[in-house]
Amino acid sequence: MRMLKRASALLLRRGITTYQSRLCRNDSLFRVHSSVSEALAENKPVIALESTIITHGMPYPHNLSTAKEVEDIVRSEGATPATVGVIDGVVHVGLSSEELDHLARCKSSMKVSRRDLPYVVSKGLSGGTTVSATMIAAHRAGIPVFVTGGIGGVHRDGENSLDISADLTELGRTPIAVVSAGVKSILDIGRTLEYLETQGVCVATYGASKNFPAFFSPQSGFTSPFHVFNPEEAAKLIASTLSLGLQSGVLLAVPIPEKHAAAGKLIEEAVQAAVTEASVKGITGRDVTPFILQKVNELTEGKSLQANIALIHNNAKVGSQIACALSRQMSERKCRGNTNRHGKHSDSDIVVIGGINVDFIAKGKAETLIFGQTNPGSVCQSFGGVGRNIAGVFLSDYVHAHVFIRTVKPIVPLIFLPDSLSRLGRSPLFISATGADSHSEAVLHYCKHMNTSGVARLEEQSTATYCAVITASGELSLGLGDMDIHQQITAQYVSQFEKQLSSATLVCLDGNIPVSTIDYVCSIAKKHNINVWYEPTDSDKACKPFLSDAWKSLSYSSPNLAELRTMNKTLGLPTPEVLPSSVEEVLSVAVALSRPLLEHIHCLVVTLGESGVLVCGEHEAGSVNLQPRKQKKKRKLCAVHYPALTVTSDETMNVSGAGDSLAGALMAGILQQRDTDSCVRMGLLAARLSLASPHPIAPTLTFDSVDPNKVKTQEWPKPSFMWID
Repeated sequence: MRMLKRASALLLRRGITTYQSRLCRNDSLFRVHSSVSEALAENKPVIALESTIITHGMPYPHNLSTAKEVEDIVRSEGATPATVGVIDGVVHVGLSSEELDHLARCKSSMKVSRRDLPYVVSKGLSGGTTVSATMIAAHRAGIPVFVTGGIGGVHRDGENSLDISADLTELGRTPIAVVSAGVKSILDIGRTLEYLETQGVCVATYGASKNFPAFFSPQSGFTSPFHVFNPEEAAKLIASTLSLGLQSGVLLAVPIPEKHAAAGKLIEEAVQAAVTEASVKGITGRDVTPFILQKVNELTEGKSLQANIALIHNNAKVGSQIACALSRQMSERKCRGNTNRHGKHSDSDIVVIGGINVDFIAKGKAETLIFGQTNPGSVCQSFGGVGRNIAGVFLSDYVHAHVFIRTVKPIVPLIFLPDSLSRLGRSPLFISATGADSHSEAVLHYCKHMNTSGVARLEEQSTATYCAVITASGELSLGLGDMDIHQQITAQYVSQFEKQLSSATLVCLDGNIPVSTIDYVCSIAKKHNINVWYEPTDSDKACKPFLSDAWKSLSYSSPNLAELRTMNKTLGLPTPEVLPSSVEEVLSVAVALSRPLLEHIHCLVVTLGESGVLVCGEHEAGSVNLQPRKQKKKRKLCAVHYPALTVTSDETMNVSGAGDSLAGALMAGILQQRDTDSCVRMGLLAARLSLASPHPIAPTLTFDSVDPNKVKTQEWPKPSFMWID
């Protein structure tokens, strides 16, 4: 019986899941519209827009027409609109016309703030996102500018009720520029500004005056600490905030146009009357704002609605101009960076983009560690990290009686890969981020033989660190990691190296970097026909390229079986709920899960633990063709299984870098145009060297040390060949 038939039966026997990508953790809960992802990938200006104005701010059809008008204004100014909303439990960044209409008509839409996101997503509900929820989604997508009408704030009598909008705390912890008409006049504006100061939010009025606007009125009686005159100044302020890595936002307060502010006094009187009526009727919390806006609209005979629409239109125009100015400034900075700082490295034929960190490994002398007291043992420091998946289910396979050169996944950061490639005679450009601290100095000194000109050192950021506490046999007892800085490897930063990316022979990405960065690199790869290797890092991050069509630009990937399952699950394809254990079933499932991905990916190197390595791809001369393809064409597919080498526990000294050693040697063999058997065996030999060395990447790693023709080893197990239908 053919392999796929056996696999199909196995999938049915074990139970099929066809959950969409929202079941993947983290980024998989968000869907980015193709127009938005394409604009971000090309460093074009994008404006995030909220959707509570659609679901709760205006009656139908004014809500729908206003939403479409705002998007049209954004487009007319040269930016791409990205309206954010939740539909059936998925956060969408960018909505189609049909989705806008759905939210505008929906009678059961929820008002979704940070607090509400987990519930709405878990229940598969729909809703309009508030300022705070929109900021979260925009930041995750890599959008730096967000336009809204007015933000929430401290409610009147807030000093007693503690009723403070989540918008304010979100501004204090999410690095997004929010363009609004100030704070809604129904709130306590003075206390709101004080609270923003406490949260460390940079507040500036847009225009010649520091007067802080109050939504319908250009003046609130309060002033902003700063003001910016034009889009260029505003863009510089935003760029400075992002560059400093402060992890807080910017509030740009745009006064309503004077011709619409004339009705301000009338509207303010109506606001006071509506506030009084809301208090009498006992209306509180999130119901206050919709009630007051509706009441004010009635009392002003529609003048407040007209003013509301006018200020939103104006904010969209100003915000788009700011986003365009920011995009221009970032492009200019990229050009200067390429010319002045990175031009000399344009000859790097390999580019590696991923995480970097410092590891502390504490190994006890006893098999059982006693918590709450000091245990005898040893502590060592290394660079790159054992990574989070040391805590996974595969750890015991690394260090028990016989250690298989197996999944030995590239650790969470990807530093070992350029290290291994450098020692194998290549000179990859490594793009990453560290803090400006002692850990950074140490790790860059360790990497002095590598091209680290692409590693950013960021002030007020901490270099990623990982601490693992393990028993005498290597079992993990406790792991702690600080990896937040990996999110600073943004598409905007990486775009400084577009020249090197567009001319590279191979680009390697790891799963630590943001989705928007992966999308950007894949767009460059598609444009210039560049080969991209994706190292998933762990099953949680494996889904990232598959949240959009970015994965179709990948040439290679090296997942383990769990990560391969995640990739399929993200695409909505059938997957087994439980992974098999027998070699025959493992191979069947691996082939079945690889098949749909090979429609676009050139080659998959599936690491199977103690079952070895499975290489899947285009058939050529009785094996898999690992060499980069020159053009996409219909192919006959096959798979070759290489059984694992074994290393005894006595020989094993370090498990951190074996995966990257394997991948690096495999890539080096491919770039040397060696045959498939030689490439895979080079990888297995490099991994064995790493396991037997106290260093993650063995200092003895050279081409000669992994050349299968020069290294005396046990007799190589014969690989097995199979067709893929």
